[in-house]
Amino acid sequence: MLNNFSKIGTSLTFKGFITGFLILFMMIPAMLVQDLVRERKTRQDEVIAEVSSKWADRQVVSGPYLYVPYSQRVADGNGKITIIEKTMIILPELLKVTGNVEPQFKKRGIYKVALYKSELLMAGHFNLKEFTLSANENYRWNQARLCIGVSDTRGIEAQPVATFMGSSFNLEAGVPGNLLAAKGASVQVDLTGADSNQKLTYQIPLQLRGSESLQVVPIGKSSEVDIVSPWTSPSFTGKFLPEFQLNKDGFKATWQVLHFNRDFPQVWKNQNYEAADFAFGVSLIQPTDHYAKTTRSVKYAILFIGLTFGFFFLLEALQGHRVHPVQYILTGIALVVFYTLLLALGEVIDFNAAYAIAAAATTILITTYGKHLFTTWKNACILGGFLGSLYAFIFVLIQLEDRSLLAGSVGLFVLVAIAMNLSKKIKWYGNENGTDSATEQP
Repeated sequence: MLNNFSKIGTSLTFKGFITGFLILFMMIPAMLVQDLVRERKTRQDEVIAEVSSKWADRQVVSGPYLYVPYSQRVADGNGKITIIEKTMIILPELLKVTGNVEPQFKKRGIYKVALYKSELLMAGHFNLKEFTLSANENYRWNQARLCIGVSDTRGIEAQPVATFMGSSFNLEAGVPGNLLAAKGASVQVDLTGADSNQKLTYQIPLQLRGSESLQVVPIGKSSEVDIVSPWTSPSFTGKFLPEFQLNKDGFKATWQVLHFNRDFPQVWKNQNYEAADFAFGVSLIQPTDHYAKTTRSVKYAILFIGLTFGFFFLLEALQGHRVHPVQYILTGIALVVFYTLLLALGEVIDFNAAYAIAAAATTILITTYGKHLFTTWKNACILGGFLGSLYAFIFVLIQLEDRSLLAGSVGLFVLVAIAMNLSKKIKWYGNENGTDSATEQP
């Protein structure tokens, strides 16, 4: 009995427990790598925010709309008349926005920030039949203002000149009332002689720069927006999705929105609606966010380490070559260093190239080390082929994204089946003479 217990230090069962413990132990440096990736991603976000703040933030364009001040006479129970100052907002009957978005790139150190410049043309008309006059209301049509909302006015690159009812007007900074937009530009227009049966046409070109996204608020009774851009990886955002065409030369997107599709009216008096909640547009997504892909790669660290250590264990059991726990740890460190290489290289070159270089370097390192552990190049090449296949498999999973769970599950099932088949050749409780099967040659 005591003799059997004395052999536990060299038994396969004990070595299996040690291997499992080492797999869990190596997850500590893997988690530290995850923290490093998050730190570098945070630094990138800070750089993007800093550069964007000096260029212009994401843009939301709302307009044009008419702002009309008026006074209302209200009588109390004693017949005393009180005059209350109010405002009215009139939205266009037709809003057509056409424009192009040109990506601009700014570099800060190793980081590249995607920005844009856009040229928009807003055209359409107002219809004054959209509201009814009341006898106790006095509209000051000569003080009406034509307004456009721009969420970050620092992005306006040229003087906006509006053509309204056949006349040209230079828009001025600021919008009155903050009822539809907090920032923007406006100009006073005299609507005293406007015919309620006449369509009040407008045309406003706008040169605008921004970052991350460009959105439009559908304030027209009928709103049509057409945007073209050479950007090849757009993300369409907001309440409405467009019909779009995407190819190697960029994209073209078209939105059509009716007033039935939102919950604010064409005319409102002395009220405020959250019209910006219905904005829609396009977001410029970086086509290769290597931090996101590196994070996904690190999530497979336990798979890498576990399968590699398991492969070592099977070679030990089948070939009879002893591998010291320290050698397991050194191999695990090499597997973890792969992720730091991938992170560092991915910041300066394409992610796919970074992955290939890091994977090749790690595979060669562990293969040559395997020659020392398992004495023959045949065993080392088997180990190298296993690692190379594993890196290729994980790379495919990263690229698949939506189908990664299915492919990963099938791949793991195949690996488990192979491991179970190989384990049949191991005599886990030793030979009849009491020797450990790990010392036997196959």
